[in-house]
Amino acid sequence: MIVIPLFEIVVYPESRTKFPVDLATGDLLLAAMERGDEDAVHAIGLTVKSGTRPAELTAESLYRVGNLFRILHAEPSDDGYLICAQVAGRAKAVSISEKDGRFYAAYEPVSDILDLDDDLRARILADIKLTIHEISSRFTGSEQFTGPIDRMQSIDEIMGFVMPFLPVHLAEKQALLEIIPVRQRFITFLELLIRVRENISIRIEMAKKVTDRVSKSNREAMLREQLRVIQEELDESEGTPGDLGYRERIEQSALPDEVRRKAMAEVKKLETGGSQNHEASVIRNYLDLMLDLPWTTEEKKSIDIAEAKRVLESHHNGLEKVKERIIQHLAVMKLRQEKQGSILLFTGPPGTGKTSLGKSIAEALGRKYVRVSLGGIRDEAEIRGHRRTYVGALPGRIIQGMQKAGTKNPVFILDEIDKLATSYNGDPASALLEVLDPEQNNTFSDHYLEVPYDLSDVLFIATANSPATIPAPLLDRLEVIEISGYTKNEKFAIAQDHLIPEILREHGLDTEKLQFEDEALKVIIEKYTREAGVRWLKKQLAKAARHVSEKIVSGTAELPFVVTTKNLPDVLGKELIRQEVARKEPVPGVVTGLAWTPVGGEILFIEGTFMPGTGKLTLTGQLGDVMKESATISLSLIRSRLGNTENGFNFMTSDIHVHVPSGATPKDGPSAGVTLFTALASLITGKTVDPGLAMTGEITLSGAVLPVGGIKEKILAAHRAGIRKVILPKENERDLEDVPEDVRGDLAFVPVETVEEVLKEALGIAMPRSLTMPAGNSFVPVQNL
Repeated sequence: MIVIPLFEIVVYPESRTKFPVDLATGDLLLAAMERGDEDAVHAIGLTVKSGTRPAELTAESLYRVGNLFRILHAEPSDDGYLICAQVAGRAKAVSISEKDGRFYAAYEPVSDILDLDDDLRARILADIKLTIHEISSRFTGSEQFTGPIDRMQSIDEIMGFVMPFLPVHLAEKQALLEIIPVRQRFITFLELLIRVRENISIRIEMAKKVTDRVSKSNREAMLREQLRVIQEELDESEGTPGDLGYRERIEQSALPDEVRRKAMAEVKKLETGGSQNHEASVIRNYLDLMLDLPWTTEEKKSIDIAEAKRVLESHHNGLEKVKERIIQHLAVMKLRQEKQGSILLFTGPPGTGKTSLGKSIAEALGRKYVRVSLGGIRDEAEIRGHRRTYVGALPGRIIQGMQKAGTKNPVFILDEIDKLATSYNGDPASALLEVLDPEQNNTFSDHYLEVPYDLSDVLFIATANSPATIPAPLLDRLEVIEISGYTKNEKFAIAQDHLIPEILREHGLDTEKLQFEDEALKVIIEKYTREAGVRWLKKQLAKAARHVSEKIVSGTAELPFVVTTKNLPDVLGKELIRQEVARKEPVPGVVTGLAWTPVGGEILFIEGTFMPGTGKLTLTGQLGDVMKESATISLSLIRSRLGNTENGFNFMTSDIHVHVPSGATPKDGPSAGVTLFTALASLITGKTVDPGLAMTGEITLSGAVLPVGGIKEKILAAHRAGIRKVILPKENERDLEDVPEDVRGDLAFVPVETVEEVLKEALGIAMPRSLTMPAGNSFVPVQNL
């Protein structure tokens, strides 16, 4: 059978088509038509693959499934014939050959798989007609298109009538032709129609939006031009309608007298400037700010101390002393009619809830909450604003925050106040002095505003990770409240009460889908996080939620998914934190010390050994200057007190090496003085120290033990590591009140004042007061002192 190549069209059964052919092909088709009867098939039409030009046509360029054509008539044209053909059915070309520049194909008919009953066929036909009507309703004059479709009762006939007009790729049209099951072919055709309908709807909607926007822009431009003409016709002294609006708004506002005079002066400049006034936009921005700022205090709400306690307790676990201090501050505000006399500064490691405490205070007071981050600010104008003589001038962040709050007494959080920087643009910390001084901030001066603004009703709360980097004059105006961190039990309660519900909500889960076993939660706190706050703990819980979400979506999880200690490595991976634990075997020269870090306390081991030498002391472990001095003091103190040991240790012929693991971590501070002294004493005397004993404290050359800081964190670290007894300076006994009661009950505490008490407790030896006393220019032995 002769092949008719069809370019960029796909023909469907029960339809007619027209196609041009050359003169020779037309003669062949006419001859075949004259030889056969009316129902004879005369050609096979195969669609050419998209992108193929007639000159490049090959057998591989043709799709193999096409239609059998019955030639109805032929009309002569300029270079051949225009053939009108009726589709007789589908056919598949088994082989294609070329002869005399034309293609011939051996074919086999393609029969439909009739898997559609009459009822479903009728419903699909109705849906197809309805969808076509919905598409055509978007266009005017579509009745002549939908009229013939309404009279058609064959879906194939509708398909052949409609498909040439649909904006569908040629490959999709051919794929529709090749579908053999009738049900699938009709449903695919309906899906194509629905997709076209949605695409047309989106395009029309977008076009409407663009048209509306253009119309709005043209209308605004026309109105502006009319307004300009009106302004030119008016006398300039009368001012423009917009400027008269400013005058009326100022007269109706509750501005203070000084501010009102300033605003009226600016309005007058605007009125007398005329249409060519280049400062008009600057003045309008200034007046808008003046009118937006809250200048008067609304009716004050009485501070409910009981409600404040309830809010703080419900939002924050632990931090008892911090919450007590906040309640005391609120009580003072209640007695002083809300005029706060001090500014609070929350200091502590990241993730301990400093900023959220401020939000809770705002909720407890029923006030607006405003937060400004000061991290990295190095320009004084960020605080005080720019003068209006500069292009693009803006008010400072304090005034912007007040404008945003819309009330004169918000809770104003100054975040990261310890990260202010100094540059050639000025010192922003110095600009904050006026903001945070209760004696001055009632007349705060902003360069942009140019009139004093009263900040005395604002409750300022600053946050910082460390007060060490805050300038002394600024720190002096703040009342520091330290947030040292959370214990394991507090973290456990925070995770159960706050973090897990929040994580479940953020990941679209609930307790019926994801649960955490208590023991697994404790392991996450101890072995997957190491921090004073709970931010990293929240990240680990979120990681577990993501792991479970993936399993739920993929259908591989049994609900509820319970995170246990057994499946924890599969959920979170290997443990991230290596915890130091107490040694099992005592070794001479090895003593357990206690250290403070920004993320909590930890234990460390101080190790000592000696070897033949010349009396040199070697220190390793990246020790700072203070720890090196503590080691030198300890050695001098031991040599002065234990010069003659029972084992005959000779300081002049031995080198001593002291190491503090781990060597890659820098260490410094006075807390290791007692530990270094005991390690050297243990090494020299050969006596061992109980591995279950840890100690902390600073020593002096006279043998006194001085107090140190971070007692709570150090005791928690000792408890976590399995320590049973702790030696600490006597003056630090009062700090034990900060240690949770359950931890205090598991440990024994030995308060000491001198190194003699330390050695007696740690090594069980009595240390003489002194071995030598000065006599003239030399030293003579003194016994029994």
